[in-house]
Amino acid sequence: MDKQVTKRRMRELEKLVNHHRRLYHVLDAPEISDEAYDSLEEELRQLEERYPDLASPNSPTRRVSGGVLPGFSKVTHEVAQWSFDDAFTEEDIRAFDKRVKKLAGTDQLTYTCELKIDGFKIVLTYKSGRLVTAATRGNGEVGEDVTVNIRTIKSIPLELEKKVDVVVEGEIWLGQKEFERINREQVEKGGVIYANPRNTAAGTIRQLDSRLVAGRRLDSFIYDLAKANFDLPATQYEELKLLQSLGFKVNKHFTEVKDIDGVIKYWQEWEEKKTKEDYWIDGVVVKVSDISLQTKMGYTGKSPRFAIAFKFPAEQVTTVVEGISLQLGRQGAITPVAELRPVQVAGTTVARATLHNEDEIKRLDVRVGDTVVIQKSGDIIPDVIQVIKELRPKSAKAYHFPASLPGIGQIERRPGEAAHRAVDKNTFAQVSRRFHYFASKHAFDIPGLGPKQIDVLMENKLIATYADIFKLTEDELLALPRFAATSAQKLIKAINSRRTVTLARFITALSIPQVGEETAEDLANHFGTLNKLMIAKQGNLAEINGVGEVVAEKISEFFANRGNQKIITDLLNEVKILPVKLKAKPTGKLAGQTFVLTGTLANLTRDEAKKRIKEAGGEVHSSVSAQTNFVVAGEKPGSKYAQAQELGVPILSETEFLKLIK
Repeated sequence: MDKQVTKRRMRELEKLVNHHRRLYHVLDAPEISDEAYDSLEEELRQLEERYPDLASPNSPTRRVSGGVLPGFSKVTHEVAQWSFDDAFTEEDIRAFDKRVKKLAGTDQLTYTCELKIDGFKIVLTYKSGRLVTAATRGNGEVGEDVTVNIRTIKSIPLELEKKVDVVVEGEIWLGQKEFERINREQVEKGGVIYANPRNTAAGTIRQLDSRLVAGRRLDSFIYDLAKANFDLPATQYEELKLLQSLGFKVNKHFTEVKDIDGVIKYWQEWEEKKTKEDYWIDGVVVKVSDISLQTKMGYTGKSPRFAIAFKFPAEQVTTVVEGISLQLGRQGAITPVAELRPVQVAGTTVARATLHNEDEIKRLDVRVGDTVVIQKSGDIIPDVIQVIKELRPKSAKAYHFPASLPGIGQIERRPGEAAHRAVDKNTFAQVSRRFHYFASKHAFDIPGLGPKQIDVLMENKLIATYADIFKLTEDELLALPRFAATSAQKLIKAINSRRTVTLARFITALSIPQVGEETAEDLANHFGTLNKLMIAKQGNLAEINGVGEVVAEKISEFFANRGNQKIITDLLNEVKILPVKLKAKPTGKLAGQTFVLTGTLANLTRDEAKKRIKEAGGEVHSSVSAQTNFVVAGEKPGSKYAQAQELGVPILSETEFLKLIK
C-alpha cells in the first residue's frame, strides 16, 4: 500500500470512527457492533503506528469523545472517566506485564482479574451513604444525569450499609433472557427489533419515562471505588470485597493471581465458558492489584497504565472483499462466497465468508473492494453481515451472477427458489461433488478418499458410478501419480471396510434432492428396507413426519428414474445394507419431541445441536410440519421460521433451547 493510498485510508477511517463514536456515545443509535467498531479503530491505530508521520493530531484514537444528549441535565464528574487500553493476544498481555513491572520497579506483581461485562458504564455518587447522582460516562468529564432511571434498578442500593461518601463505577447490563422477552414484545406490537442486550440497556437508561425503564429488568455490577472519604484498601481484590460489604452487587467471578501466567489461565477458562452466564462477557479486565502501585503508575492521556482489557477473540471484525467466487454444491446449488483479505475471527484466520445467494448480495449491496463486517458463529464459514459503504472505493461495481460457469455450464434461478443451480447435473464438477459427499463422513465415511483422490480417479476414468469405488484395485491406484504402495493399500483396505452400511447412510449417500441426514434417518426408520422405500407412493411419503409434499415429490422422482435405479442396483452388488434395528422407546427429557433447526447458532454447530437433542431422547427433522414440536431459530433463520409461524409451531431462541437441553 503506497503512502497516498494509506493516507487516504487513514482519513476515511478517522472520519468513520468519529461518525460511529458519535452514534454510539452521543445519539444512542449505533449502526455497527462494538466488535466491528473496535476492528475499525484497531486498523486505524495500527496504521498510525506504522506511519506516524501520516497520523492526525485529532485522530479519534487520541482522545476520549462523547457528548450529552438534550433532555438530560449535565453532570461534571468528580473523578475523570478513563477507558482501558486493549490486549488481544498472549503476546499483548505479556507486553503489558513487562511494561507495568518496569513502571513498578519490581518483577513480582500480583494481578486482580475481573470479567469485562459488555454493558453500559455508570458513575454513582453517594453522600452519607445515600445515592445522590447517577451519571453516564459522557465524554469522560461531563455526563448525563440519569438518576431517576437508575433508581429503578433493584440491584443498585439507594442507601449503603455505611454512611460514607463514595463515587463508584460499574456496568448496567441486560440479561439475555430479558432481552429476548423484550424483543418478543416488540414483535407482538410491530415495533423495532433490538440488536443486542448492550445497546438495549444503553437505550433504556436514556428513556425519559422511568416507568418504561422499570419495566425492563436491568441489572448492575459495580467494579471500582473511584473516590471515598476514608482510606482505600491496600489491594484491588480487597476493594471489590469492600464494595460488596457496602451493599453493591459485584460480579462474583473476580480473582487474584500471582503472575501473568495466572491471568492467561483465567482468560482461557472464561473464553471457553463466556456463554454460560446470562450477561455478555467480552474479555477480562486485568489490574495491578496493589493500589499504591496503581497510584504510582498513574494514567496516560486516556487510560490507566496499571490496567488493561484483555479482550476475547472478536466474533465480528472488519475486512475487505477482494473477490466474489461461486461454489458448487452436491445437488447443483451455486453459493456465492466472499474472498476476503485474511483476518482473525474468534481465534482463527478467515479468508472466506458465505454470501448465501443473489438476494443476500443485493440486500447487503456487497461489492468487490468493499470493507465489510463479518461474523463467525457456530458454523465453520462466517457470514458477511454488513457493508461499510463510507469506505467503498470508486472502482467498486455491483456483482451480477453469470449465465454460465467454466466446468459447470449454464446456471439458472428457478421461480420461487433463492439459489441458482447448475442446469446440467452430469458435468465433471457436479458428479465430482456427489462422489465427494458419497465418501464423506455424512455417508459411507471412507477414510483417505477425499476430493483430490476422487478427482484423480475420475480424470483417469476409474470411477463413473458409486459401485466403481468398490471395484478399485491396488494395481490401478499404483499407476496414478497420487498413490504409493502404502497409500494404495490403505485406501483399498478403507474401501473394503465400508462394504456394510446402515440404510440411513445408504439413502444419504445417494444425494436425493432435499434429502439430508435427518430425512434419511426418518425414511430408514419408517420403511425398514430400501425396497419398501423405492416403491412407496408419493402420498404415503408425504405423510411421514419430517418429509412433506415437496420432499416426497423429489424422492418419488428420484426412484422413478431408470438411471438412478441402475446406479442403486450396481451399488447393491458391491455393498450390503445392515438390517434396521427397531429403535427402543426413547428416554430422556426430550423423549417423543421433534425439532427442526434453522439459522446459525452462536454457541453450537448444527451437528452439535442435533447430537444434544438426540442424546436427550428427541428427534431432529429437516422440514417443518404440524407435528413438529419445536423450531430452534438461530441468526438469519430461513423459510422454516415462517413455516413454523404459519403452522403455530413453538419457536425457541438459542438461549431457550440451551436451557431446555441443559
